[in-house]
Amino acid sequence: MSKLFILMGVSGAGKSTVAAALAEHFGYRYLDADNFHSDSAKAHMAAGHPLTDEMRVPWIERLCAHLKERAARGEDCVLAFSGLKRRHREPLRHCNMDTHFLFLDGDADTIAQRMSSREGHFMPPSLLESQLSALERPSADEPDIVPIDIQPPVSQVLERVYRAVGAIEEAH
Repeated sequence: MSKLFILMGVSGAGKSTVAAALAEHFGYRYLDADNFHSDSAKAHMAAGHPLTDEMRVPWIERLCAHLKERAARGEDCVLAFSGLKRRHREPLRHCNMDTHFLFLDGDADTIAQRMSSREGHFMPPSLLESQLSALERPSADEPDIVPIDIQPPVSQVLERVYRAVGAIEEAH
């Protein structure tokens, strides 16, 4: 069964950076959920408006369809995906892949600082508060989610992620 590692967290937590490095390190296919948003959803966010749960449904459906295609080809993948709510995460657990989440977790100040330093992203820093408000932190009944503290420098975060993925792979 193909493996799927999902780097989740609010915008600015480092999902794309960490997911791309993880994919390269283990030789997996890198996917960014942002690329599956419709143009209208991206424009909506760029205008400073958060997406509603209803607006996220077709986005998650597109992601699941794509992941099922990857699974049918036997590809192992790493996905950068917000996963703010359990109902957003749950469909990805049913895409015919051995799925594991790595929750990039940090405080609002650290994330805001990172968001303000990045360029060319459609998600403005003004939406951080809505992301943090929408976040349903993983619960004990979601044992497939490993929390990763993003406070340390990125190199240390990556080492923690590599160790976590290595341990998951050894256990399977």
